Amino acid sequence: MARLPRLTLPGYPHHVIQRGNNRQPIFTSPADYQTLLDLLRENAEKFQVAIHAYVLMSNHFHLLATPGTLEGLPQMMQAVGRRYVRYFNDLQKRSGTLWEGRYKSTLIQADRYLLACMAYIDLNPVRAGLVAQARDYPCSSHGHYTGQCVDKLVTPHALYWELGNTPFAREAAYAELVQSGISVAQQTALTDAALSGWALGGADFVADLQKRTQRRVLKSMAGRPVSTSEKIRR
Repeated sequence: MARLPRLTLPGYPHHVIQRGNNRQPIFTSPADYQTLLDLLRENAEKFQVAIHAYVLMSNHFHLLATPGTLEGLPQMMQAVGRRYVRYFNDLQKRSGTLWEGRYKSTLIQADRYLLACMAYIDLNPVRAGLVAQARDYPCSSHGHYTGQCVDKLVTPHALYWELGNTPFAREAAYAELVQSGISVAQQTALTDAALSGWALGGADFVADLQKRTQRRVLKSMAGRPVSTSEKIRR
């Protein structure tokens, strides 16, 4: 069976996961992390993609990004992926693929999942046991949102600005949100949606989304036809 094209639409936040082949390391030094960040910044600007959140782990990375055009996100990921592989292979005197196939992604309902997705991304290093607190991990967007640094790669989403009327209020509210964590159900939903490529949101959101693309946004169910609301409840 031919695989479906990625679900990509401009103006919606997309959760993106790119893994190293066979879970192998894709970074071997601080310079490698910085190189990927530089490539993301350059190509996000070039292809009109707003990156709201990110985390770079040793063998994979996550992005939360809103493309401004239909092809912006895939063009950015293709450009970043190819250039980083050339850089990494030249440095390591190796050849061949670095990535575990094409990147995984899907779009999410912003008012329902965006802040949870940001927290999910920030908490990756905590879940992996690398740090005790999200603020202790240097290769993520968490520091930008909590006032630890200014990260020019990051473009805050409008929902972040609604967390408070002042920078201090927003930073404190966001830090508390991440500290509180997300539920297991939210974590599972965000992971499964990105890896499967099916949209993540409520029934009305999904129904509206389906009107905007010919690509199916939810997995078809076996047996009798199932309404969008039934699919969401399942």
